[in-house]
Amino acid sequence: MNKHQMDRRSFLKASGISTAALALGTTGLMSFSDSKVFAGTAKNNKATGGYGPLIKDPGGVMDLPRGFQYRIISEEGGKLSDGRPIPEKFDGMAAFSGPNNSTVLVRNHELSGNSKYPVIGKNPYRKEETGGTTSLVVGPNRKVTKEYVSSSGTIRNCAGGATPWGTWLTCEETLEEGHGYVFEVDPKNPENKISKTPIRDMGAFSHEATAIDPATGIVYLTEDAGPSYLYRFLPNDRSQKIGALQKGGTLQAAAVEELSTDEMSKFHTGQKFGIVWKNVDPEKPTLDAGNKGCIAFSRLEGAYFEGGVFWFDDTSAGDKNLGRVYRYIPASNTLELFYESTSQNDLEMPDNICITPWGDLWIAEDGGGVDRVIGMTPEGGTYVFAENKANSSELAGPTFSTDGKTFFINIQSPGMTFAIWGPFPRKNAARRRLMGHAAPPAPYAPKVSDKLSAFAEVQGMSDLEAAAFERHGMPIL
Repeated sequence: MNKHQMDRRSFLKASGISTAALALGTTGLMSFSDSKVFAGTAKNNKATGGYGPLIKDPGGVMDLPRGFQYRIISEEGGKLSDGRPIPEKFDGMAAFSGPNNSTVLVRNHELSGNSKYPVIGKNPYRKEETGGTTSLVVGPNRKVTKEYVSSSGTIRNCAGGATPWGTWLTCEETLEEGHGYVFEVDPKNPENKISKTPIRDMGAFSHEATAIDPATGIVYLTEDAGPSYLYRFLPNDRSQKIGALQKGGTLQAAAVEELSTDEMSKFHTGQKFGIVWKNVDPEKPTLDAGNKGCIAFSRLEGAYFEGGVFWFDDTSAGDKNLGRVYRYIPASNTLELFYESTSQNDLEMPDNICITPWGDLWIAEDGGGVDRVIGMTPEGGTYVFAENKANSSELAGPTFSTDGKTFFINIQSPGMTFAIWGPFPRKNAARRRLMGHAAPPAPYAPKVSDKLSAFAEVQGMSDLEAAAFERHGMPIL
């Protein structure tokens, strides 16, 4: 069997999932055996790097490994604290520290046009629009104590990203006139003026996700369109405070070009190609990026910044349109193709991503079949952590509480937000940094020919860097 083409049975076996599972628990709150199956044990790392087989949920909602529990803490159509309905279409999400050991979640609602449960706010950007964000205050007992609208009047709030200063950047995934912007949401000051003020210099395009480099304040942005481009925003105000992004900046898109002699000296000796960032017009960035020869991706989705590395994925890229995962390292200006799906059995259409508090890469799927949370470890292991058994809707908004003890995630439709807990490992900052420079799991790494690998070695490039360039049409051979 070709190691790059595993059937579903082989992948499930490699990921530690048994064909038979013991079901225990009750609907809504699942309580599994007290057996402690920790990630990172030698036994588990040798086999999967994960938690062992998933256990069938008798409620038919979410399968998890033994020892883990979930609680559905919010459902569309339920009641906000003010009695209005909880809006539908749950999507991107982030967690922040709240008072009295609580967690504050900010959650997107990917709504446009008429909706059964729209976001209805008191201070909307455009009162006729139905999208926006809600916020949830979750107590240490993992129960919601308050749930409220935090921004409104926007369209298709798909993903976004947390800021280092405790706010959420919510992104409009639309090209409708007057929309397609990024807005800053402060869960501690909901529906304020900033929440309805577009950050225009971040561009008007079909936004997906954002991630911020805390060392520089640079904001990286993905575009969910076809073709789509990878952007970065250089703020005029790098103070990293609420409202600073409103002071404008420069929008750039990534391109791959042959480097001049001066530019080569900054990288590996003899390297011929590298990433350059080109200024683009924020009013028409997609057109401008295309005209300037920037890298055309298929359809960019999730974004996450950790340990000096920016992670992002292209959900429908590859020969079989099943997705790729990239990482960009600003310090060396290096773009690498970390993962490339070759069949529906290993990873189907990666969407939202995150780095766990202990350093694994977690990927939420948005494919046509059963969607899962897939884990990859710095040591080269892979595993399945969760599987949506309720329906074929996507999993969205993976995020951890700041203490690392609770994992939150959404099923988009019908909207459900889950709190999941169990024997998670302790926080590990060193391992989080390690993930940004680790080799991908061997069976799932991008396929690189001997000729391309030899070229990469001569040029002082990694195979992953050469693969990224080659996949995007650079004539490097």
